Amino acid sequence: MSIRRVALLTAGGFAPCLSAAVGDLIERYTEVAPEVEIIAYQYGYHGLLTGNYVVIDDEGRKNAGVLRQYGGSPIGNSRVKLTNAKNLVERGLVKEGVDPLAFAAERLREDGVDVLHTIGGDDTNTTAADLAAYLHEHDYDLTVVGLPKTIDNDVVPIRQSLGAWTAAEQGAGFAFNVIGEHRSNPRMLVIHECMGRNCGYLTAETARRYHELLGDKQWAPSLGLSQERWDVHAVFLPEMKLDFEAEAKRLKTIMDEQGNVNIFLSEGAGVPEIIAEMEAKGEEVQRDPFGHVKLDTINPGQWFARQFADLIGAEKVMVQKSGYYSRAAAANEEDLALIKQMCDLAVECALRGEPGVIGQDEENGDQLGAIAFDRIAGGKPFDITQQWFVDLMAELGQDLAPSETAPEH
Repeated sequence: MSIRRVALLTAGGFAPCLSAAVGDLIERYTEVAPEVEIIAYQYGYHGLLTGNYVVIDDEGRKNAGVLRQYGGSPIGNSRVKLTNAKNLVERGLVKEGVDPLAFAAERLREDGVDVLHTIGGDDTNTTAADLAAYLHEHDYDLTVVGLPKTIDNDVVPIRQSLGAWTAAEQGAGFAFNVIGEHRSNPRMLVIHECMGRNCGYLTAETARRYHELLGDKQWAPSLGLSQERWDVHAVFLPEMKLDFEAEAKRLKTIMDEQGNVNIFLSEGAGVPEIIAEMEAKGEEVQRDPFGHVKLDTINPGQWFARQFADLIGAEKVMVQKSGYYSRAAAANEEDLALIKQMCDLAVECALRGEPGVIGQDEENGDQLGAIAFDRIAGGKPFDITQQWFVDLMAELGQDLAPSETAPEH
């Protein structure tokens, strides 16, 4: 197939890889196939439905490398589910009675797109595969090559999603300043809430990086500056069993000894319990177009604060969320190297007409390749049996057992 026009699209929530990935794709095409026209749909599938795109001109190709210095997405994101027709009609993106998937597919045909690069999570990439399948059934060849974006690192069967390393690093830096507040009041409870709907990876990795960051610092215990006060005292993840009574007893001892308690909390932890409590009170649980609970409306951090504050004798409670700070950061060196590697392969696959999501295949010896769309899924749980996490929990003095309740999807 002769490739004339390539389209780029970023979708879902932000992760510290989108801007760099867009820049790397543009640069790679300019290097190996400069004759191919590149367009970028604005605001993800929203732009596809509305026909809103820009053509990457010569100046844009020349400056593409600048994008690696920034977070966010220069071409914009949105949360649009093409199979949720009711929501799309309400938002004015399609008319009543129109099949959004067919409408979007026909838009790609009209725009003359031969290759679509989607940078997003499982929903973003599998939806793109559905578009390609529709077009193939209607005698139009479209190759979709996706890149895995999620700070949760929860795409099956991909070992490492783009942006997750950076988000954890940024979260650790955020926590350092937040936990610096621990002496602003006697008996202080600090809860650092990390993003992570179904998966505790980001919280676990952030806690690990923060703990290691403290290991490189100098301390002056006799002056009140001790690592024990600054350290992580508890990590709560959706995949972990939480014995409130036992943890409250352990944390109260820390509070009595150190004068403060620092908790790293995944916002997905405790969600089934919170939902049950809300529904028992007759309160509405709000959900997004994908059917996910809107976590900002149930506020897990505040819920956990209420559970523990009295039990551990906290005089003051502070809950701080690092998610938006972390997810819009520019990619770090680790991620930039992985982004470059994946983008180069994505262009290579596109030029030879091989579809799939680029990633390190956990079911194939972590080999980097184009993984078939029908093997892609979301909600991969964090493996709490990994040795580094077992060691971290041991160092923190926290019991580790698997959750008896499946995370909410």
